[in-house]
Amino acid sequence: MKILVTGGMGFIGSHLVTRLLQEGHQVICLDNGYTGRRLNIQIHLDNPAFQLILQDVVDPLPAALEHSGIQQIYHLACPASPPHYQADPIRTIRTSVWGTYNLLQLAQKTGARFLLASTSEVYGDPLVHPQPEDYWGHVNPIGPRACYDESKRLAETLAFDWQRQHSIEIRVARIFNTYGPAMREDDGRVVSNFIVQALRGDPLTVYGDGSQTRSFCYVSDLVEGLVQLMKGSHTGPINLGNPNEFTILELAQQVLALTGSASVIAHHPLPEDDPKQRQPDIRKARTLLAWEPRVPLHEGLQLTIPYFRQRLGLG
Repeated sequence: MKILVTGGMGFIGSHLVTRLLQEGHQVICLDNGYTGRRLNIQIHLDNPAFQLILQDVVDPLPAALEHSGIQQIYHLACPASPPHYQADPIRTIRTSVWGTYNLLQLAQKTGARFLLASTSEVYGDPLVHPQPEDYWGHVNPIGPRACYDESKRLAETLAFDWQRQHSIEIRVARIFNTYGPAMREDDGRVVSNFIVQALRGDPLTVYGDGSQTRSFCYVSDLVEGLVQLMKGSHTGPINLGNPNEFTILELAQQVLALTGSASVIAHHPLPEDDPKQRQPDIRKARTLLAWEPRVPLHEGLQLTIPYFRQRLGLG
């Protein structure tokens, strides 16, 4: 197939691009380089089955894409970590909403199946635990995280309304905390923060008392879920994440043990609207996609830490 991946230079996007090329597809990567890095797709630049378009999804898309024979669109373009999506909240909103609008137009014109990479952030600070897909969420629409939370909710609305009005094929994935090689050192999410701090010997920043929980999915498992969702007949939304729940303190302790770091843990006040619990209910993914994560946290961390050692020049 010929497949378009927006955000294909990013953390998850670059792993998806590699997976699709390994399967023998032709892949077009569209990315503006805001948080994605050319380094992540460097190995594919000489591959005739790969094409890189450096462009923002909010700008008019190249007319050539309408006649390129695209059959699938994975729409991953959007900064996904709080420091990056909060750095320019209006840009984040435009990317999630206007970018999705542009890509849905392209899907309509080409007849391509469209997959939206949505997020567990649509559930906000949830009052239901774990979070099933039919839970509507508990989101502060005017808080500092709303630029991402609410714009992703609206992107889902756009996708479903486009399907109803124009009969295009859509898939919606709600992605929970994902980690692995190709994350930025300054990504700002907890796994990369802890690993970088531990390797540098800096204190590990734990917000609050560390009792808040997260569920961590290794990137290869997540990519498998995206591919199975795109291939299958279920529209979604569907949760993709690891249901095994850990406190932030437990994560910090695992990182310290696996890095052999002597770093201490430093407690800081909780950020505004920071979710206290986050755990996916993946019964739909198990039943409809025959998918569930296979990489446990300790194994995924062992696969991720050497990447950051290399990026930091520590061996």
